[in-house]
Amino acid sequence: MPKLTQRTLESLCADQEGQILRDGGKLIGTVRARADGTISVSFFYRYRFAGKYRDFACGTWPAASLAAIRAKRDQARLAVIAGKDPAAERKITRQEQLQETAARLSALEEQRTANLTFEDIYKAWIKDGVRRKDDNAELKRTFATDVLPKLGTTPVKEVTEHLLRDVLRAIVNRGANRSAVIRRNDLTQMFAWARKRQPWRKLLVEGDPMELIEIEKIVAPEYDLDTYRKRVLSATEIAELRQTFIRRQEEYDSAPDKRKVTEPLNRTTQLAIWIMLSTLTRVAETSMARWEHVDLSASEWFIPKANVKDAVGDLTVYLSPFALEQFKHLKKITGDTDWCFPSRDRTSHLYEKAITKQITDRQWMFKFDEAGNQRKPKQKRVADNSLVLAGGVNGKWTSHDLRRTGATMMQSLGVPLDTIDRCQNHVLGGSKVRRSYLHHDYAAETREAWRKLGEHLTNMLTEKIN
Repeated sequence: MPKLTQRTLESLCADQEGQILRDGGKLIGTVRARADGTISVSFFYRYRFAGKYRDFACGTWPAASLAAIRAKRDQARLAVIAGKDPAAERKITRQEQLQETAARLSALEEQRTANLTFEDIYKAWIKDGVRRKDDNAELKRTFATDVLPKLGTTPVKEVTEHLLRDVLRAIVNRGANRSAVIRRNDLTQMFAWARKRQPWRKLLVEGDPMELIEIEKIVAPEYDLDTYRKRVLSATEIAELRQTFIRRQEEYDSAPDKRKVTEPLNRTTQLAIWIMLSTLTRVAETSMARWEHVDLSASEWFIPKANVKDAVGDLTVYLSPFALEQFKHLKKITGDTDWCFPSRDRTSHLYEKAITKQITDRQWMFKFDEAGNQRKPKQKRVADNSLVLAGGVNGKWTSHDLRRTGATMMQSLGVPLDTIDRCQNHVLGGSKVRRSYLHHDYAAETREAWRKLGEHLTNMLTEKIN
């Protein structure tokens, strides 16, 4: 039988679809015609092994040349002569190749996993392991400032208790003990999440390094871990604060060249301070207040659950005459917007940390870097000591201290503790049965508590200023 030639194959046409071609040596081809008229021939070598006829694919022309196809046929024929089944041998070879590829991929994955860094575990945790009310914005900010610059590129398997302790000590060295405790808690949560999951569990085979961190041996000796902060503004300090607002505004208004004097604290921030002090609200709840929730005629301010810390529940604040007066002043300034404290572009509420930053920036004497040195002022940010009270002997004060101060004043006025808790919208203790059956709203009691506090503030400021 004459062998096939290249010319014979090239002369094939679509009408010959399915035709069988023979090249000799038991090499057989089947003509295939595609819809576009393209011709191909699939070749196989037919052989007998273990009493059965079998076919061994040798390639397809024109993708493979006729010479290459014949060479594969010859290799298969030699295998049969040697007592081997070429089809079975091909399967074994393919399986070995697959196993080799899998082993190489596994080795590469092992190497990649072994080199995963602290930043990799942090990103995985932020994406799938934690979801806080601010969409993890505060977590991202603090880790970017205090943790990632020091540990970000460190392989997870090399993160030790000593490295973590150094991170926390650096925070303590700049006087931020409370922040160090919070970072400890965040890191503890992150590693607890990671050690239950792969690939992190494999990398933490020697244990969770955060379990070896004793925060009480890291924070300053005088720092009280149980109460964190005890700062309460005295009556004298509150009066001093009021006088400071007045004096700074007068100095600014009378200055011949206002470029040479520091602009006083924003008027809306001043009002926010008095509102937080007289209502016991948090800075975030205050910053997100909307005018649609403030009823000046009824002296009520509704705070929806979504704005409350941990979303514990809605809160209706019954405004005392003192607090109501602050809102009335505020209405004249921001009443043309949806927000009591609008953002700079007036399209949303004020950034939740803005008020806190404005207060702390004006107590710069308490700002220190990681080495314990006075921090350098940031560009386009006020940096003075205009809000330092009592000469700084009592330390700095924060927006949250206003809430503590107001609650302490209520206590001194004889307001029952459970009523103060409700004014602060705290999660109340007690059995599930009690919470299930006792639903008195304490509206009268909380209204009276806020009234007493407002009256006390009015009398205090009047006496101290006069």
